[in-house]
This record gives sequence, C-alpha cells and structure tokens, in this order.
Amino acid sequence: MQGKGQPNIYLIGFMGVGKSAVGRNLARAMRMQFIDSDWAIEQVAGKSISKIFKEDGEARFRELEREFVETGHPETGVVVACGGGLPVQPGMSDLLKQKGVVVCLFARPETIMARTIGNPKRPLLNVENPEERITELMAEREPIYMKTGIGVTTDGRGIAEVVSNITRIYRRELRLR
Repeated sequence: MQGKGQPNIYLIGFMGVGKSAVGRNLARAMRMQFIDSDWAIEQVAGKSISKIFKEDGEARFRELEREFVETGHPETGVVVACGGGLPVQPGMSDLLKQKGVVVCLFARPETIMARTIGNPKRPLLNVENPEERITELMAEREPIYMKTGIGVTTDGRGIAEVVSNITRIYRRELRLR
C-alpha cells in the first residue's frame, strides 16, 4: 500500500523540527512524491520566501500557502512538508485533516535555535532576539499543532527512526479511516 493513489501525508510543526529532511526520506520510503510547501510557493511567486515577506508582507505569503493547500499539489501520493505557520491560519487545520494524514514534528527550542540560527531563509527569526521569538511563536502555535496532527519528536532521534515512526502512524491512521 504505497505510492500514487495513497492519501497524502502532511508534516507540520515549527521551523527547524526537520519537516523537509524527514519528508524527503519518508517520501522515498513510502514511494511517494515529496513537496516542500515553501519551495512550491517560491516557484509560483518567482521569488524567495524572504522576498515575499519583505516585498509583499506576511499576509500575502499566508494567502499563497492557502492556495497551495487548496489547489497547488496532487490530491494523493504526496508527502508535504508544510511551512511552520501554515496550520495556524483559520480553517487550515481542518483542511489538512480532510486532505490526508497529518503528523506534527516537535523539537525543543534549543534544538530549533541550533538548527535555524543565522539562516536567512527564516524571516520570522530575523529579529534582535531570535531565541525569545522562537519561544513566543512556539507558545502560540503548539496548541494548534497538537490538535491538528499526531505528534512525533525529532529531538535526539535519527531521520530513519522518525520515518519509521511516521510510517507506522500512517498505516494505523489508514486502518482507522
């Protein structure tokens, strides 16, 4: 039961928890296509996420995220690494759950800081105190993440272990549908 025709898997969670790295490996293991929502949005917009934020604002970026989820990717056979703020938008959690199996990746703030520090592709962290910003955003977002997807931690775990865990969750969720 793998590949095209299977319900999509949506990986959600805060930036730096490993959605893209895990997603690529999960897609390979499940014989599914991999799409990073941020990358897909950059292709449609013709510019980087940082430029979208700078030139068009966060609200425009969130519109592009919604368009991506609604119509910008195949309905089946895809592992999607979602941007960290995507499920926070009104109605997005429910939409993701309707479209496939949602898994939320978690990591400690210290882990996220180590994985994201100095990355220009993280516009929400281009502030004076990025650690404080991570803590604030996580406090806002985690309750939504937790009610949207099944939680899996990436702290202290290799990608193969996380992929194996998500594969078991996916198969279990398909049996429950």
